[in-house]
Amino acid sequence: MWQNKAEEINNRYLELTHLLSDPKITQDLQRYRQLTKAISGIEETAKKYQEYLAAQKNLEEDRNFLKTEQDSDLRELLEEEIMGLEKKIMVLEEEIKYLLIPRDPNDERNTLVEIRAGTGGEEAALFVSNLFRMYSRFAESQGWKCEVMSTNPTELGGFKEIIFAVEGDSAYSKFKYESGVHRVQRVPITEAGGRIHTSTVTVAVLPEAEDVDIDINPEELRIDVYRSSGHGGQSVNTTDSAVRITHLPTGMMVTCQDEKSQHKNKAKALRILRSRLLEIEQQKQKDEIDRDRRSQIGSGERSERIRTYNYPQNRVTDHRINLTLYKLDLILEGDLNEVIESLAAEERMRMLEKVG
Repeated sequence: MWQNKAEEINNRYLELTHLLSDPKITQDLQRYRQLTKAISGIEETAKKYQEYLAAQKNLEEDRNFLKTEQDSDLRELLEEEIMGLEKKIMVLEEEIKYLLIPRDPNDERNTLVEIRAGTGGEEAALFVSNLFRMYSRFAESQGWKCEVMSTNPTELGGFKEIIFAVEGDSAYSKFKYESGVHRVQRVPITEAGGRIHTSTVTVAVLPEAEDVDIDINPEELRIDVYRSSGHGGQSVNTTDSAVRITHLPTGMMVTCQDEKSQHKNKAKALRILRSRLLEIEQQKQKDEIDRDRRSQIGSGERSERIRTYNYPQNRVTDHRINLTLYKLDLILEGDLNEVIESLAAEERMRMLEKVG
């Protein structure tokens, strides 16, 4: 029951605030910071639950008074107050249940987004470019910063792969719903007959790791440098600025060549590597702890087909929640709010059911 969870949090809050009043704690700066951080994480829930308990107590008292009160005017006032308290308690219950929903620890992080062409050849590569533009516009609308980390362009202006970072307040909390297979249905510019083709693109969204999250042993890295080049054999740089880093324990390989500086390419490659290793580590923890992962919106499986973009009908369909919107043109310009908010709302509903 949710009341048991709320009671535990409230007891913990009271315990921590009592500890914080100890003069010895204020002299230990590190301990003081730990306590204040722990309190801030549960304070809102505890305060709501205290408000809920007070409303319950007042309701019980009013009901008892109503049983014995003979004055009609006072009875009418008590009945009105009881109705108000009953409504307030219902609202507080929902608010507390929402606060009890486990928060994704990655939500506050920046994120790395990797978009790769799937089936469809050049048409899929062109759609990678379309999705990158869509995500860039969306990030811009949120006040976030986009930084391209690595690209593998094609002759017609598409990308076989593009990796970019999004930095901003809770960027991962919005982008995390985008992991999976995106399908596009349209007439390719290379199609003379006007036939509609179906292509796919894979999107992977990773929470960006910080140095403290993943400790990489330099001895476990093989770093190769070479001369970067563009598509078609065109030379991009005349120095050995491209960097390829191989993580020997996992065999994971990351390549960056977009920057003219070897140092910058190495730094970007390490950011990507660190985030991929964090994803692996967190996945292990999820598999061990969370057996209900499949019931969540957007399980993050890269093989899961999540969305279809149909150009002839100006239609976007998200298959996870059966959401269909006839405004593909606006969505491709970065207007993703309705889609993402609908996914987040559905996930909250499912999590609320688990809270009880």
